[in-house]
Amino acid sequence: MADLDDDELLEALGVEVAPIKSGGRTPREERIIAGFEDILRFYGEHKRAPQHGEGRDIFERLYAVRLDQLRKLPEARDLLAELDKPGLLSDAPAMPADPNELDEDALLAELGVASDPADRSDITVLRHVRPLAERQAAEEIAERTPCEDFDKFQPLFERVERELKDGVRKAIPFKGEASVEQGNLFIVGGQFAYVAEKGDEFETSSRQPDARLRLIYGNGTESNLLMRSLQRALTQDGNGRRLSEPDAGPLFGPLFGDTAEPDDIETGTIYVLRSLSKHPFVSEHRMLIHKIGVTGGKVATRIADAENQSTYLLAPVEVVAEYKLHNLNRTKMENIFHRLFGAVQLDLTIEDRFGKPVKPREWFVVPLQVIDEAVARIRDGTITDLAYDPQRAQLVKC
Repeated sequence: MADLDDDELLEALGVEVAPIKSGGRTPREERIIAGFEDILRFYGEHKRAPQHGEGRDIFERLYAVRLDQLRKLPEARDLLAELDKPGLLSDAPAMPADPNELDEDALLAELGVASDPADRSDITVLRHVRPLAERQAAEEIAERTPCEDFDKFQPLFERVERELKDGVRKAIPFKGEASVEQGNLFIVGGQFAYVAEKGDEFETSSRQPDARLRLIYGNGTESNLLMRSLQRALTQDGNGRRLSEPDAGPLFGPLFGDTAEPDDIETGTIYVLRSLSKHPFVSEHRMLIHKIGVTGGKVATRIADAENQSTYLLAPVEVVAEYKLHNLNRTKMENIFHRLFGAVQLDLTIEDRFGKPVKPREWFVVPLQVIDEAVARIRDGTITDLAYDPQRAQLVKC
């Protein structure tokens, strides 16, 4: 067998080989340019340099720190000269980001950049092999596609941005919390990310819960990222944030009904299903057992494969009611139904296709007319004063 050089041997072993650049910019220079481009985008939108101050948007404050540090960086002026048409690097900083002198690693950390192992000469660093985490991140970014119905979501992002600036919402650092639900909002990679849909949960090979998400980003793209991939991206992003629910205002937005008002935003549909399962208990109480769900897509698409999904009792279903939502938070809506009907949640364990016992959620032993009344009470805002009495099978005052 002919002798192979290092690159040929790596290729034969199936290891991805990244060519060494013979010229161009270093990875450190590329990161500095990318950081400055964020500042330029801010300048283009607001016609001024980012400024410090507690009343400023979190990203503006981050960009202000970054700009101050770039002004101190010796090579930045020459490197960014062609890009700095507004002369941002020439202006005096609004205020020092830190009165202490920073070494190079600390400076890069302030810029949101970690020291690059490729700049070291350590023999233990593999220069021609992309790390697994880097490949995973690239794959996740590559999955983003243009959001065809972004016009539905754009008003939401505009409203959220206003609420952040007004202090109605808060951007809370993401510290590895497991909870990711439909309707949640995050900041990841400098972009708003809205969980428009969350598929059925399943277990990974390490027995961790996971689910496929439809994520809509504030820049008009979307992806079908896995929940654990989003959690990982938020955790690894030093600026990853979870957005809180609004602190001010009523629980619900404007009233909703069968028709939308001009200023309403259609955010989803409440759907009520009846199972066609042949399970003895379901067959006996079929007219009382209902699944209540909320979706941002089409109900028909959601239930198309019902007979193969444990969440639908591994059986066909029929839609017995639908209600459009306008200006309402879908996650809050689901929580309302669980609060109302939690005491009569169906306690039924079935085996999935692999023989594993599962207990489907969102099925309740409650008459359809009570669900109709609950929706009407949501419409007039009086639902918070009511509870469901299973003995009388009706809504009663708390």
